Amino acid sequence: MIMTAEADSERFQSGANKYAVYLETPEGRLRTDLAFANLQDFLPPQAKPPLCALDLGGGTGATAIRLAQIGIHVTLLDSSPAMLDIAKRAAREAGVADKVLLQHGDATQLANLFRTRSFDVILCHNFLEYCNDPGAVLCAAARALRDSSAILSVLVRNQAGEVFKAAIQAGDLAAAQNGLTAEWGQEALYGGRVRLFTPDSLRSMLSEASLATIAVRGVRVLADYLPPRVSRSADYERILELERKLACRPEYAAVSRYTHCLARCLSSLAEDGA
Repeated sequence: MIMTAEADSERFQSGANKYAVYLETPEGRLRTDLAFANLQDFLPPQAKPPLCALDLGGGTGATAIRLAQIGIHVTLLDSSPAMLDIAKRAAREAGVADKVLLQHGDATQLANLFRTRSFDVILCHNFLEYCNDPGAVLCAAARALRDSSAILSVLVRNQAGEVFKAAIQAGDLAAAQNGLTAEWGQEALYGGRVRLFTPDSLRSMLSEASLATIAVRGVRVLADYLPPRVSRSADYERILELERKLACRPEYAAVSRYTHCLARCLSSLAEDGA
């Protein structure tokens, strides 16, 4: 499938408020909380001047604001003015507007927007699913990482998770069967299709971009399949704790709804070791 920039921009523009509401649901909170907890495990040491981060397709700013709250200066790049408007208000309400730079632009043009070796942290959370050429984005991100301690955080839709969703949530065995080899899934929030990844395909893509994978974590391994008697809101902290434990276990992470890879730039590692 070929996705046009205009089509994607339109659905993210019109769906900005819907996305902000989703992030407040238990499912949305879990995705954000788990990914941020994983990221914190690998953030470079704080320094003076403060660390600089780039949030590609950062949307309403949920993760950018969290980074700013721990002292990191963040550039949030997004193509949706509506998303950026929400992010601006949220940063101001959180008291971190001075640490969050909002930039309107196409994140697939990363190589043309920023100088090489500009950032200590680059986030690519739920963005590659909508790119025509995710490999090119990863190559550009690798060039923008500052040194061997800089970290790239990539969160993508996991193909296996879509299989489990079809079978367990929807009871659709035909869709589950088709999902075993599917490269695209259905986007429930915005409509349209979304690219699917496997942990192996993502690691391979990172390697081709001269990035070394240092950790793979599962995000939302079982939360989506809990029976109705378990309250996602009342039992949120217990669910989060269990998810954190399962995330590090490869046998469970392999079937998570999302795959989270943390990587560093191979070229910087080689230069530092020379």
